[in-house]
Amino acid sequence: MMNFNKGVIYILIGASFFGFTPIFAKIGFSHGYSLGQINIVQMVVSFFLLWSFTLLKRSSFKGLHKKNVLQIMMTGCFIGLTSIFYYGSMQYLPASLAIILMFQFVWIGIILEWIFSKIKPAPVTVLSILLILIGVFFASNFVNGDIQGLPIKGFIFGILSAFTYAGFIFCSGKVAVNVDPWTRSSLMVTGSTILVLVVFIGDMPTVLPLEKDLFATAVGVSLFGAVLPPLFFAAGAPLVSGGVANILTSIELPIAILSASLILSEVVSPYQWFGIAIILAAIALNELSPNLFRIRKHLN
Repeated sequence: MMNFNKGVIYILIGASFFGFTPIFAKIGFSHGYSLGQINIVQMVVSFFLLWSFTLLKRSSFKGLHKKNVLQIMMTGCFIGLTSIFYYGSMQYLPASLAIILMFQFVWIGIILEWIFSKIKPAPVTVLSILLILIGVFFASNFVNGDIQGLPIKGFIFGILSAFTYAGFIFCSGKVAVNVDPWTRSSLMVTGSTILVLVVFIGDMPTVLPLEKDLFATAVGVSLFGAVLPPLFFAAGAPLVSGGVANILTSIELPIAILSASLILSEVVSPYQWFGIAIILAAIALNELSPNLFRIRKHLN
């Protein structure tokens, strides 16, 4: 029981860290830095931090070969794309709305499993998807008409971030799963760093000389998004079941919304909190159901 409680605490802490990443991105934009500048420095910092941890821990490179190294790096490209689209969405939308759009990865991931793994979702999963979509309707503040006038580009980026994040989760669960997690994470961030440098090659000269505010923003996003959460997840996930872990990680959503409200002074209406509650309830329903989609997958 003590190990279970410890696992719960570790996962809650890790997921809570994720919830603070939008704050640093928004602060970076407020300083006038571009999407490219923030992504470049974030990925380079993450690259050095993760590889430093991996080498200092003397993590194993067992099981690596030319083919799966490339597969791991390509999977990591989804992280880079998610970062680009997620922060891109925040350039045009309130952080709270960008977060809600990105969180649609939950049901998109289920659809990807259905299409590519031929695993039909259980009825309770379909109900969960419908509840999530209802929750999004309220959480986006559509009821109050507050989304009118917001750039459509922000919504497109937000939904794209959900698709790329769902793609990352889908692929990461199938590629080189027996390789040491730290080595795997470092190779993934290598792939995402290369992608970001290629996409924003025109912004690279503007990064140097590296300004203090840009570096602080990038370190914040890297630590809270790419380094600390995996560290706590790696410690906590083995101590709890997969369903409990998935429910616990959903705390990222209210933490991110609450931090946007308190730190960025974004107004979150009662309708939005109601929508967020529906989304979290839908996730819990899917994870706790005896007809759980992932359990069915495991049995197949």
